[in-house]
Amino acid sequence: MKIKNVIFDLDGTIADTLPLCIAAFKKSVEPLLNKEISEQEIIATFGPSEEGTIRKLIPAHEEAGVKAYLHHYEQLHYTCPVAFSGIRELLEFLKTNGVQLAMVTGKGIHSTRLSLKQFDLEQYFAIMETGSPERPNKVNGIRNVLSRLNADITESIYVGDAPSDIIYCKEIGIPIAAAAWASTTNAGELAKLNPDWLFNTVDEFKIWIADFI
Repeated sequence: MKIKNVIFDLDGTIADTLPLCIAAFKKSVEPLLNKEISEQEIIATFGPSEEGTIRKLIPAHEEAGVKAYLHHYEQLHYTCPVAFSGIRELLEFLKTNGVQLAMVTGKGIHSTRLSLKQFDLEQYFAIMETGSPERPNKVNGIRNVLSRLNADITESIYVGDAPSDIIYCKEIGIPIAAAAWASTTNAGELAKLNPDWLFNTVDEFKIWIADFI
């Protein structure tokens, strides 16, 4: 097997951003709802972009909620100042060895760009597909990226941390390297879905992929 294209997720794969997302949702949604909302209630809406989450949680205040979310997401980003240890080195290693890099994330375009700028990783992801407020859209996002890269699916992999990532990749037929290195990731849940590979650390993944590029 030769790997020429690697498509990355963002939240939980590039950085431990999920706690930041939840904190920003709480700060933006609770004042508009005039009540507290639980972490579980927020996570239950995940799939569409954050605009979709706001729409589900406070449909009468969608515009104000999205504006507040992006404000708080940026203001709270100091709580997640850097990518996972080893990610920059991994991306540089892949790029140097001629691997095409791309990103497909369920996040909206604005928060994705905020995070990549914060982590100083924008230069690695010229090709990127972000989420839709209407519905989960990773299947189309991955297909679009493969087309934009003019990539052979048998020479491509997706790297993501969510159980849904494994399901989507199986639907498309692209191999998936399940990333279990985030504090919020349940490796057991990922293993049950039989990803092609599962890695507990960034360095473990880097050592593995070196044999295939």
